[in-house]
Amino acid sequence: MENFSLLYPEKSKRIENALTGEAINDLSIDFIVDALTEDNYEKNLLKKIMINLTDDKETILYRRDIFEDFLNFPELRVELSELVEKLADLREIERFQKDQEASSLWLLINRLREIDDYVNCITRIKEVLERLDVKSEGMLTLKKIVTDIYLNSGFPEIKKDIDFMFEKARTFKSITIGVNLDKMLRPKNAGVVSLNDSEFKASGLMKNFLRFTTKDVDGLHPGVDVEDLKNFHPDSGIRSTTFSSIIIGSVQQSATHNVHIETNELTGADPLSDALKKSVTDILKKIVKDIKSTLKKYISISGYALINLTPEIIFFIRWAELVDKIRAQGMPMCKPEIDLPELRNCSFKEIYNIKLAINNVKGDNIDIVTNELEFNDNQRIFILTGPNRGGKTIITQSVGLAMLMAQWGIYVPASYAEICPCDNIFTHFPADENDTVDLGRLGEESKRLSEIFSKATGKSLLLLNESLATTNVSEGLFIAKDVVKAMRYLGARAIFNTHMHELARDLDELNSGEGTSTVASLVTGVSNGQRSFKISLAPPQGVSYAKDIAEKYGVTFDKIKDVINKQ
Repeated sequence: MENFSLLYPEKSKRIENALTGEAINDLSIDFIVDALTEDNYEKNLLKKIMINLTDDKETILYRRDIFEDFLNFPELRVELSELVEKLADLREIERFQKDQEASSLWLLINRLREIDDYVNCITRIKEVLERLDVKSEGMLTLKKIVTDIYLNSGFPEIKKDIDFMFEKARTFKSITIGVNLDKMLRPKNAGVVSLNDSEFKASGLMKNFLRFTTKDVDGLHPGVDVEDLKNFHPDSGIRSTTFSSIIIGSVQQSATHNVHIETNELTGADPLSDALKKSVTDILKKIVKDIKSTLKKYISISGYALINLTPEIIFFIRWAELVDKIRAQGMPMCKPEIDLPELRNCSFKEIYNIKLAINNVKGDNIDIVTNELEFNDNQRIFILTGPNRGGKTIITQSVGLAMLMAQWGIYVPASYAEICPCDNIFTHFPADENDTVDLGRLGEESKRLSEIFSKATGKSLLLLNESLATTNVSEGLFIAKDVVKAMRYLGARAIFNTHMHELARDLDELNSGEGTSTVASLVTGVSNGQRSFKISLAPPQGVSYAKDIAEKYGVTFDKIKDVINKQ
């Protein structure tokens, strides 16, 4: 049970590679996390999972099938959401045996209630897993674990013990407090007189008070023995306790003669209330002892190991909720087929950037364009060209996010996806101006490219966005060609989106050197001067793009000439 995980199958190697800080930023991981939950605690848990990548096929399939169960059974998500809330409440329970101050009756009752809630949760999860037709290895294993916890931890006996202790504690209904007066008949201190097994009734109190006020002073109740007025709690032991030994606080009188309880100026503590709790706990020593004994008997029940599953449960619940919302917008989300990493292929139909779908879920009305894209032996590196704001960055980012989601085990934003997992994703997007002060723009970009090649392998995915675009064309083109040749030699999959159309014009030159990855030209389209955001395999078309845009806005020589002549 201790090693059970919803992210890793039993006996898996659990090898992960962390995304770089640049990839986390360029792929907008924080934006995705914010879309999954508003809770900061959950955000931290989710991000820790999402910034780590595994390329192990069996692990990815294990996760994917678990996610499908979460997606198919909303009832399972509801029950596990409640479990997560209870697990959050139980984080402190594991420290119970180290807690030297866990003697307060109220504290013990609360912890007894927490265990009761947990037992109820485990019982409900057992029942819902027995009721639902879950298919995944992970959820079937969880079903077995929860059933074993229920049977082997003796939950029926636990319930009986807890119910008995609650009933025992509930016989304590009220407290009688005695107040001593000084010679001026002012309250000077107070103490617990008795713990009672029934509540005081307002009418009875008023009746007794009125009866008392009609008597003369000789009619005062003799002494402090109030056994004839109220029954003592059977476990209180009050009969052998003197009033002076249970003094619980001083009652002070202000200058205005209003009686009040003095509080600690630093902490705001009320000594009367604090002392009252301690006195009641001391009086009910037998009940306290019995509850502590009951708690210690069950504090180590194996069910508490489920606390370790909290981040993983939250991960699958929140992703299933988001996928449901995106599907409700009419966008496809598909279960990815997973192949061996060594093949380095990848195929998407109707792929789109999930960030656009998230914005629509939030209320935007974006007309999302989908695309087809395939990495194979004949096209493993794409030089992506197109006009400004033609969707190059959106497309580049969509591939990285789809790969991440597939390897997290989540459905991907496409109608079909077949991937060979990558061991990591490296990005090279334009840097912040502040990061280029020391090295200059070209120096900073070159340094980051060098760092990528020192870490990347043939199973990596490289995403370059307008790299080397800030230097002059001849310098940028010179470096860009060597970068593409290096990617080809490495054997990695890559998308290099750029305005340097010359880079993609002579593919024969780029494909003539050493290496196993073939370079292909990919373009984003423009039709009648409108950006279509569709991509296709084709040579770069810089001149035709410019012509379409010029025709649309009337900046060709002939159209400008007509405008001048009309003036």
